[in-house]
Amino acid sequence: MSTGDDAKDPVELSYEGRDGLRVAAYRWDPAGEVRGIVQLTHGMGEHVRRYGHLAARLAGRGVVVYGQDHRGHGATARSDAELGQLGGDGWGGLVDDIDVLLTLARSEQPDRPLVLLGHSMGSFAAQQYLVDHSESLDGVVLTGTAALDLLEPALDLDSPLDLAAFNAPFAPARTDYEWLSRDPAQVDAYVADPRCGFGLDIPSVKAMFAAGRPLADPDRLAAVRADLPLYIAVGDADPVNAQLQLFHALVDRYRAAGLTDVTTKVYAGARHELFNETNREEVESDLVAWLDRVIV
Repeated sequence: MSTGDDAKDPVELSYEGRDGLRVAAYRWDPAGEVRGIVQLTHGMGEHVRRYGHLAARLAGRGVVVYGQDHRGHGATARSDAELGQLGGDGWGGLVDDIDVLLTLARSEQPDRPLVLLGHSMGSFAAQQYLVDHSESLDGVVLTGTAALDLLEPALDLDSPLDLAAFNAPFAPARTDYEWLSRDPAQVDAYVADPRCGFGLDIPSVKAMFAAGRPLADPDRLAAVRADLPLYIAVGDADPVNAQLQLFHALVDRYRAAGLTDVTTKVYAGARHELFNETNREEVESDLVAWLDRVIV
């Protein structure tokens, strides 16, 4: 993840969601032959162009990168008033948007392997997508992730989700977002970005967690194809995973469901945004090594 200033500008795309909503999307093209596809699914209170540094790194390896700004986020939000509002189709519409963009990416890059990469809220959407569509994927990456149903009891679903609440372990803090990264420059860039720092409204929060509860059902997880390559990476100082408890619970569920190709990475001292961390070169290199195995 980065502010995008150090990356080649992407091709701007847009597509129509199944409910008619116009969704802003982007594509980062490699200079030469396309080896594979990575589809980025960003987190809450941000936008996909923050992943420019990662996208440029992957494009340099022959990987074309697609990503959309979710409903109520980035350029898909038609005004600042819409930020944090997933709208009438809510969480289901967001997950559907992933499928529409995936279909577009497949049509533009036929016969190329596709890996879905979800961060934070985007990882929760990816968790849902892989349960329902594992046959459509050649691999899945989850970062800044957790077992969503186990995160729910720590939050008040009758109030808008306040991202600054995750900062409590770092008090007294310089900003409300020290929980994102140890790199103060990256935190400052996030704070300065007018399209970052917001949570979801109450209906959207409730819809997200309602969708997360069935993901703990062993029968649902049993539908995931056993040989799907899965890569899960977190920081051990990320408050979202509750001192790794919600990370281990998630990993254990996938392994209990019979998945045979689960790779995990835990970065000591790292916080929520691994691709914005002080060790982001290590994080990206580890991901690239895994992708080189999956995208052949």
